Amino acid sequence: MNRVVVVTGGSRGLGEATAELAAERGFDVCVTFRDDSRRAGAVVERIRALGRNSIAVQVDVGSDADVKRLFEEVDRKLGTVTALVNNAGTSGRKGRVEDLDGDEILSLLATNVCGTLMCSREAIRRMARRHGGSGGAIVNLSSVAARLGGPGRNVHYAASKGAINSMTVGLAREVAEDGIRVNAVIPGLIDTASQQPGRAAELGPTVPLGRAGRPEEVAQTVLWLLSDEASYVTGALVDVTGGR
Repeated sequence: MNRVVVVTGGSRGLGEATAELAAERGFDVCVTFRDDSRRAGAVVERIRALGRNSIAVQVDVGSDADVKRLFEEVDRKLGTVTALVNNAGTSGRKGRVEDLDGDEILSLLATNVCGTLMCSREAIRRMARRHGGSGGAIVNLSSVAARLGGPGRNVHYAASKGAINSMTVGLAREVAEDGIRVNAVIPGLIDTASQQPGRAAELGPTVPLGRAGRPEEVAQTVLWLLSDEASYVTGALVDVTGGR
């Protein structure tokens, strides 16, 4: 059976590292992006150079219509999805809660929480045994912010990732009998382009392991959770935080 993974937000950072490692591990890969088609196209070309099939689809994961269109396109061009990595997300504007306006709060929740739910829904409709599927695996990207709370900086983002943790546990129990495993990876301080310049170098020494993490270290954990090596793991929240 051909293995097909959808990696949302796969054009940069953790999503990019995950998409490319998935191809190395034998998956055909759909990379979603919101704005930067050039970067997404470059990821697709690198995946194809590895001998795997790949497409890039422009999607706002906070839009129900976009999410449905995404999975229909995957059905047509790659085949039935067998794995989903819910990576797309936004950290929003930094600041205290009283300085945020309603639209930016709602936009962040639509992407981080609703997007993860809607993408999971479409994957389950294709993977679940009750719908004629053969099972599969979902990995959600959370954040250590869910535990730390983000005071003075990004409480709204932390709250959205707390929702991801709850969703992961509940959904794992809901779809286990359908042959679908659901887990979450909780990155800590990871050195990606989305970090404020110098932040990883500044805060790295405060992490128990003494450094910031690398995107490929998160990707390796995601791919392990998608693999048969994690066949008895579901509902797990796996820290990749260097002990933070």
